[in-house]
Amino acid sequence: MVATGIYYAAACVAAGLLIAYATKAWLAAPLFVLAGFFLWFFRDPERRIPQGRHAVSPADGKVVMIRQEGPLTRVAVFMSPIDVHVNRSPIDGRIVEVKYRPGKFLVASKDEASLENEQNVITVQGADGVRVTFSQIAGLVARRVICHKKAGDDVRMGDRIGLIQFSSRVDILLGPEWDIPVRPGDRVSAGSSILARRK
Repeated sequence: MVATGIYYAAACVAAGLLIAYATKAWLAAPLFVLAGFFLWFFRDPERRIPQGRHAVSPADGKVVMIRQEGPLTRVAVFMSPIDVHVNRSPIDGRIVEVKYRPGKFLVASKDEASLENEQNVITVQGADGVRVTFSQIAGLVARRVICHKKAGDDVRMGDRIGLIQFSSRVDILLGPEWDIPVRPGDRVSAGSSILARRK
């Protein structure tokens, strides 16, 4: 469970109890339902991380785009409101850069969101020097991207690195040393779905 969900749920319960005490109990029911929603939305299940020469998905959701950008391939994973929103490191390595980019709040499923929306851009370098960059991208509803890591931190494949509140997308940029077995429309899970394999 992400602490943010507990805070939101606690606030709803407190407000609900106050309303129930001051007026009629049934008027507080929507707040108790909302508290339950927050606890469900901010869930953070354990994942079995597959080991090997591959990169795992940094996010839960649906692959909505695979696009060649020069020598790199961009894979975009869209997170709907029903997906887990905790993001994870795609590879073992050291975080060499975390860059915050202010921007717009376009609908995250649109192609231009990867360039124009607010985002955190995180680069992880593996022990062999290969770098993988991924972006936590805010959307129309999700207006807060949170990264708990900083440059210099070591991470394991599948480690939690942050979250995006209330649906959005994560893009991952992969170099020519990767084969990408996923296709648009595929469902992936953060930390447990293999997004790319080393050649």
